[in-house]
Amino acid sequence: MVAKAKRVLSKHSENKWIVLALLASAQFMVVLDIAIVNVALPSIARDLNFASGDLQWVITAYTLTFGGFLLLGGRMADIYGRRKIFIWSVVAFGLASLLCGLAQSDMQLIIARALQGLAGAIMSPAALSIVLTAFAEGKDRDKAMGVWAAVSAGGAAVGVLLGGVLTQYLNWRWNFFVNVPVGIVVVLAAVRLLPHHIGEENVKLKLDLLGAVLATSGLMSLVYGLSRAPAQGWDSTTVWGFIIGGLALFVAFLWNERRTAQPLMPLSLFKIRSVLGANLAFLAIASTLFSMFFFLTLYVQTVLGYSPVKTGFSFLPVTFIIGTVSAVVANLVSKIGYKPPMVTGPLVLAVGLFILSITMKVGGDYWHNVFPGLAVCALGMGLTFVSGTLAATAGVPKHLSGIASGVLNTSQQVGGALGLAILSAVAFSTVKADLATQASPLVARVNGYTSGLKVGIGLAIMGAIAVALLVKNQKVDAKEAMMAG
Repeated sequence: MVAKAKRVLSKHSENKWIVLALLASAQFMVVLDIAIVNVALPSIARDLNFASGDLQWVITAYTLTFGGFLLLGGRMADIYGRRKIFIWSVVAFGLASLLCGLAQSDMQLIIARALQGLAGAIMSPAALSIVLTAFAEGKDRDKAMGVWAAVSAGGAAVGVLLGGVLTQYLNWRWNFFVNVPVGIVVVLAAVRLLPHHIGEENVKLKLDLLGAVLATSGLMSLVYGLSRAPAQGWDSTTVWGFIIGGLALFVAFLWNERRTAQPLMPLSLFKIRSVLGANLAFLAIASTLFSMFFFLTLYVQTVLGYSPVKTGFSFLPVTFIIGTVSAVVANLVSKIGYKPPMVTGPLVLAVGLFILSITMKVGGDYWHNVFPGLAVCALGMGLTFVSGTLAATAGVPKHLSGIASGVLNTSQQVGGALGLAILSAVAFSTVKADLATQASPLVARVNGYTSGLKVGIGLAIMGAIAVALLVKNQKVDAKEAMMAG
């Protein structure tokens, strides 16, 4: 049986870069759909009669289920086989995307977006663990992770661009329909190209369903409480009830993980200092990035008056900067280790956020008030993503590759969901306070966005501190920094 599996792997080894392109395409769809609807929100609100306070759930429903179920997705890949789980999750993602495009009411769209996030949460860790298995430790894997990081980081910016084009020239529904033909191509190619990895199925493992429910419900409760703060006030018993309830569920989740024989998230992973430091850093950094793209999208459309397409093009430089810097870092980590760029990245990001917070104003323009800070932020992202991915997968046992990649992605998505809730609460509380003092609506909006960005500066610095204190540098190459797959 093992000899047969080795022959299969040998047969497919020459196609590993094609396999990477295939898996990166699927990952690109997942990341894309976090951002692609941003510029389409006004059109969606008009078509489906969304109440202004409910429109945020078009984004939040996807992010919450994506972040909440990533741990489960990683475990499912370990139990039932990465190839099988990947193919079926792509099918589910395509069907959920179709339902989003066909939605006829606000509730239908919110439910379909939640299902789309669930499918993406299962697909993403399965795809990453296949990449880690397909590429042997060393330079090839470093290059593959550079490609993967660039795709993951650039998807958000490209999503805003593509969303603007589709919304302006077709219809907002095509932001979802576009995933259907891509999903079909990915599934057909995956059936033909993806190898059956040695030992990828382990029927003796069990799903920690209680852990999945506790983690997801805790995240949902916490984010919902934070999202209600601007409307109901920070002294609201409803707000604090959901926040405290969410924290209690997280405590229950940790208790469950300590006592269960086969935990959803083995806490022993975090005994590896680099894994702990990298995940804490990603948690903090993602908190700032989701909010930065959200605030900038609103700023360039509602304050600068950009069209959806022009808004999309304004984010395009981010993709090129991240891709270029990620490629450079992927080649450098074997010479200087992953810690130097990983410490520097969040600090550069903080500088970019500071530039945005002091230059953003009413009556501004893109080249003076958006691009300088955005470019510096993109540089920080490029420095962080490759080095952080290497650190977060360093020293993890092979049989936990799926769950380790799930934990890494969870840190990003949970950080993004919590950060968007926290920074939005700060921003829109500022807007509400400014409007109460008779400030103009545009001035109030800008003040709100900048107040949120200033909180993001502190979070980025906290990410750098976590890396400096916890991550141990590897100066040889990425071999010791990555799990065996």
